[in-house]
Amino acid sequence: MSYTLTKTIKGNFDEVCESTREALSEQGFGILTEIDFQATMQKKLDQKIPPYLILGACHPQSAFESYQAEAQVGVMLPCNVIVRDLENGSIEISAIDPQAMMEPIANSELTKIAAAVGQRFEKALAQL
Repeated sequence: MSYTLTKTIKGNFDEVCESTREALSEQGFGILTEIDFQATMQKKLDQKIPPYLILGACHPQSAFESYQAEAQVGVMLPCNVIVRDLENGSIEISAIDPQAMMEPIANSELTKIAAAVGQRFEKALAQL
């Protein structure tokens, strides 16, 4: 099983980042964190990599339902979405596959919630 839901498109990195935020918002996700991975690698390790943004996405209702089903689920939250420049004119957007992420927990209620969250990610990616 793959652990990501991925789409590759042509575009400007900053514009794709903004479109990704908007598509996630339209599916009910909030962005709790943003990590400029490129800047972090440059600052901490003096390593240069192409533009790479990590978005910590959360669908509040699903997060609450997950918490009710399994109180320790917070170690798996939020769901990360990355936007990265492939340096060939293409930008890759990848979201964690919630079903793959929750598989180790073996909780049928979480499996259902993860499937619904996965569908939301797929709809967001389809908008891009």
